[in-house]
Amino acid sequence: MLKLDAAADELELVKACGPSGQQAWLCSTVHKITGSSRAAQIADDLSKPFRILLIVIVAFVLVRVARLAIRQVVRRLSRDEAADQISKIRRRTGVALLDTSPVAGVRRALRAETIGAVLRSLIGAFIWATAVVMILDTLAVNLAAIGIGASIVGVAVGFGSQALVRDFISGLFMLVEDQYGVGDVVDLGVASGTVEGVSLRTTRLRDGEGVVWHVPNGEIHRVGNKSQQWARALLDIPVAYDADLPVAMEAIKRAADAVAADPTFGRLVIEAPEVLGVEQVTNDQMVIRLGVKTRPLEQWRVARELRVKVKAGLDAAGVRPLGASVVTYRTDAGRTDAGRTHASQPE
Repeated sequence: MLKLDAAADELELVKACGPSGQQAWLCSTVHKITGSSRAAQIADDLSKPFRILLIVIVAFVLVRVARLAIRQVVRRLSRDEAADQISKIRRRTGVALLDTSPVAGVRRALRAETIGAVLRSLIGAFIWATAVVMILDTLAVNLAAIGIGASIVGVAVGFGSQALVRDFISGLFMLVEDQYGVGDVVDLGVASGTVEGVSLRTTRLRDGEGVVWHVPNGEIHRVGNKSQQWARALLDIPVAYDADLPVAMEAIKRAADAVAADPTFGRLVIEAPEVLGVEQVTNDQMVIRLGVKTRPLEQWRVARELRVKVKAGLDAAGVRPLGASVVTYRTDAGRTDAGRTHASQPE
């Protein structure tokens, strides 16, 4: 009798939910709990929407959890102690990608946040793509046919998107190696200016004339970063060939020291100014080079102030400017006078 009842129940289950091995979990569970074929059929009709809803909810939760985890990692990487640990690992393993050269805390935080944003996008895209494939499988869509079609389209698109792939790979390495970031003044070869935006595909920068350049990362073969860690204001100061060099160099050094001691500009100078010496000698001039180490992006501002102070210092020291000469002339009264003028404007 029990066997007949079990066989009858099994027959009702097959009628309601289909053959064994093809029964939906929700349908079979409802039938076992309620014993009602009608309830099981309703559950079977709702099984696909329920599974799709479950897939969407799980994907959403996974994306949120992954993003929170990446934010935690970004916060840790932004700290100085994290950079020290990575540097120790790099020294022990020799992995160049772990290079963490001395950078300011703010810059390290921006770099970590940029990489974190890229990782969040990639992980989110991967999770939702997987969810879409599972939903199509639930709807009994022929994934093999879709896969073959996608492969053919992928091969065709691949031939025309090699530059795009190169841009993405170059952009990824650029972010990991911290070659430059938003706010840096860079020379990319094809354009120079201030970086306004960085993505995996392109770099956007604005030059001195206000022109915005969108440069594909794959087209960047070299990067000259003028604002990373520190900068140097270099001035080549020409003086007359017969000028007193010790006096001229002393006047330049005093002027540079005055800029370094200035309350406004002193905070921008990070090392004592240095007169590097005579850079060039020609038949009519000598060029004296002055170097001042400054904070990033402040070299131009300091250089402008240095030019003002150096000019005043040379005038005060009596150092003749380039092209000046002493000529002798006779007046009508027979008196001989000596005057200083420019050779290009004789009297």
